[in-house]
Amino acid sequence: MARGIATRCLHLEEEEGDNSNYGAVSYPIYQTATYAHSGVGRSTGYDYSRLQNPTREHLEKVVTTLENGTDALALSSGMAAVALMMELFRPGDHLIVDADLYGGSIRLFRNISEKNGIRFSSMDCCKEDVERYINENTKAVYIETPTNPMMNVTDIEALSRITKKHQLLLIVDNTFLSPYFQNPLDLGADIVVHSGTKFLGGHNDTLAGFLVTNRADISEQFRFLIKTTGAGLAPFDSWLILRGIKTLGIRMECAQKNAIAIAEWLQGQKAVTKVIYPGLPSHQGYAVMKRQARGFGAMITFQVKSREFALAILENVRMIKFAESLGGVETLITYPSTQTHADVPEEIRERNGITERTLRLSVGIEDVKDLTEELDSVFKAAEEDLYG
Repeated sequence: MARGIATRCLHLEEEEGDNSNYGAVSYPIYQTATYAHSGVGRSTGYDYSRLQNPTREHLEKVVTTLENGTDALALSSGMAAVALMMELFRPGDHLIVDADLYGGSIRLFRNISEKNGIRFSSMDCCKEDVERYINENTKAVYIETPTNPMMNVTDIEALSRITKKHQLLLIVDNTFLSPYFQNPLDLGADIVVHSGTKFLGGHNDTLAGFLVTNRADISEQFRFLIKTTGAGLAPFDSWLILRGIKTLGIRMECAQKNAIAIAEWLQGQKAVTKVIYPGLPSHQGYAVMKRQARGFGAMITFQVKSREFALAILENVRMIKFAESLGGVETLITYPSTQTHADVPEEIRERNGITERTLRLSVGIEDVKDLTEELDSVFKAAEEDLYG
């Protein structure tokens, strides 16, 4: 009988009853770069930590089970994961990508991948007809769902039927929901991307990235690429992510509960012109989320009445931190125009709905009453600062 996901955050079924590593409950940190051999042609299974390290390997097995894949690679950051994934493609290849992506991904595609001869078509994958953009050189479709930061929701299963029909790869960035709430491989994706820095790590204390697949041919290519490019996650960072994953379930449940309450609170504020959270029945992707995910996550994007009001909010937060990143236990508020999407051309930001009135909340696990009380005082302070 398959273990529940909360149990899989803590235990590898294949290692149950195994008291190797001296019975250590916390998996050891193998802080070594190289490994000695007992003789010619005789190896412990590890040769050099750029190829593999026991701590990293254990983490990769955990993430593989959480995403119901066959292999996962742990890399030094989310962008390192995306950059390695792009090495699957050659000059002249064409990719279809969602228009509303994390700014770092857009920066990589525009400044590195295009320089290397890869071509892109950017589109709204949750509304437009993807097949219109497919040509003879198209190799993959790359999406986030929900997207960063506008929370657009794409039907993964429906899109996978199109990609399989045309023999394309479907790549899904699953950072916003984590494997606790969504498993894209089960819905037809070929590759799942994570910034492990976010919900998987959960404590804003280390960088990590993951690529997960259920295809042997892709796994083989990734394993060659990671040993060749050398972006594997270090042993201590692997241990930090392992420690974070142990509480993934309770963190996601608590943060989501807080997010729902805050989204509803924001809807009642006169200064807020729009609340974008897929857990609200009014969200265009609510029905799809109910079908393809087990939850709605902890990310909220909202618009306020003016740029000045948005800046006043950022100046007045105290417990809530004005900071980039997301997915940690602390609640963070981000200004996409100057932070996560600063390198995205203004016309693209505006086309996607990101304006100088847009704010993004990564809701943490604090007492929700404290969060809403702080937001209430911040909104009142902003009104006072601007209008007296």
